[in-house]
Amino acid sequence: MRREVRRLGVTYPVVIDNGLKMWDALDNHAWPTTYLIDREGIIRHARIGETHEGSREAIAFERILSGLLKAAPRTSEEPP
Repeated sequence: MRREVRRLGVTYPVVIDNGLKMWDALDNHAWPTTYLIDREGIIRHARIGETHEGSREAIAFERILSGLLKAAPRTSEEPP
């Protein structure tokens, strides 16, 4: 998995949940499900099902993500 993450150039954290701990903690009942979780661990958005690039769902997800990023306080660790 680490090799693939590097090969793909993924720079964000990737969660492997083989023990289903996250699945259970989120009380998940469907796959795939995409979550936007803030720094405090609050689920800000959840989407059940596949989302295809350019779809209404993908555009809505990007809009929600953008809004959350704009509203988040800046820290000295983050780029401008």
